Amino acid sequence: MYEAEMSARNLKNNRPFIMLMGAQLVSNLGDWLHVLALLTLVGLKWHATPWEITTITLCMALPILIGGPFAGYLSDRMNRKNLMIISDLTRVVIVSGLLFSDHLWQVYVILLLKGLMDTLFSPAKSGKIKEVVPTADMGKAVAISSGIEQITKIAGPAVGGLLVALIGIKGCFIVDAASFLLSAILLIGVPKYSILPKLEEVQGAHVETDSPGKESFWKEMGAGIALLSRMPLLGAGLIMLVILMLILTVADSQTITLFREIPGMNEQFLGYCMAASGAGMLISAVISGKLGGKMLTKMGIGASFMGLVYVLAAVSVTVGFQGVTLYMVLISAFFAAGFGAGITAIPYQTMLQERTPVHLTGRVFGAVNSFSSSAVIIGPLFGGILVTAYGPITAFEISGGIMIIFALILLATKHYIERADEHSLSGISLETNSNMS
Repeated sequence: MYEAEMSARNLKNNRPFIMLMGAQLVSNLGDWLHVLALLTLVGLKWHATPWEITTITLCMALPILIGGPFAGYLSDRMNRKNLMIISDLTRVVIVSGLLFSDHLWQVYVILLLKGLMDTLFSPAKSGKIKEVVPTADMGKAVAISSGIEQITKIAGPAVGGLLVALIGIKGCFIVDAASFLLSAILLIGVPKYSILPKLEEVQGAHVETDSPGKESFWKEMGAGIALLSRMPLLGAGLIMLVILMLILTVADSQTITLFREIPGMNEQFLGYCMAASGAGMLISAVISGKLGGKMLTKMGIGASFMGLVYVLAAVSVTVGFQGVTLYMVLISAFFAAGFGAGITAIPYQTMLQERTPVHLTGRVFGAVNSFSSSAVIIGPLFGGILVTAYGPITAFEISGGIMIIFALILLATKHYIERADEHSLSGISLETNSNMS
């Protein structure tokens, strides 16, 4: 408890970190602010088909899948502060283009370009946290950053909906563009370079590869994946994280089909459940640092809890609950699922920050983002296949069951993974000492 209080106090007095988190808050809010306005525009005004709306979702996710490793490479080779400012200022121009769009293909192009800039911001921000936060405060810092991501996922669409009602769709796009400009201004208060010189920066920040040219470039691009593969703890956690994202997106994309099974379901109830899920993640971000246990234990328990809740949510639709009782059960289930997802994801993000050398942070997080976005793309397709073949209730039960199975496998093998990881770390340490001598 004392260490947690000291960490919070240290971060409160860490001005670069506060400015960075302020920029992340505004920039992440901008990531979500336009979503409801855009869906209102194409869905209600332009009468887009379901597949056209699905294409919008793919245009948001594809840049992360394709550009993640390259964005991570850039964030390790360029000044991270400058890269985030470039990302924000470019998005001011890109989002402003929505004001003049009158065809879906234009929206698709804008979303693809914006997604590429989103991809640039994320690994640079993760690397910058490493540059301005001491290792002792890293767990709390990651929890705060993850909490901001969950807050903006909840608040962004809600604020966007309020703006659409108050100032219209185009007014919402203007505010969205302005949010990125404000983020860039806040980033001016963040130091350009690391204020925390670390051993790994001195040892490896400017290591040159032996073979220049194309081979060297691709070797450096794959450095993040190579590091993950050499640390069994991070590799196993990544597999669990990908499964988590896959099941989350299955649930998110097919929740509406599950709710169709409920007679007289309120159309706004989906939004309440998504907000409850985000709130659960937010609560988990606040308390995750205070929970004991090792990373794999937290991930396994959180994932099994999430899977169980999805199964129970599907069962609750069939057992005869009605009215307010059913609504409360489902909202509670989605809150619990979000909490379980946070307990699974946040410890991994913390471990990733702690284990990754500063000069590889961008590439490692870029690789993780690419794997995660692959799950985001595959999830809706997998969910559609399950619903088509078995119906929404069985699809939720299968998805939750898959989550539970992988979680139990992780818990059953965690001792072997941790032992292999310790052996791997010993090898890396010996290799580093050999290179220094």
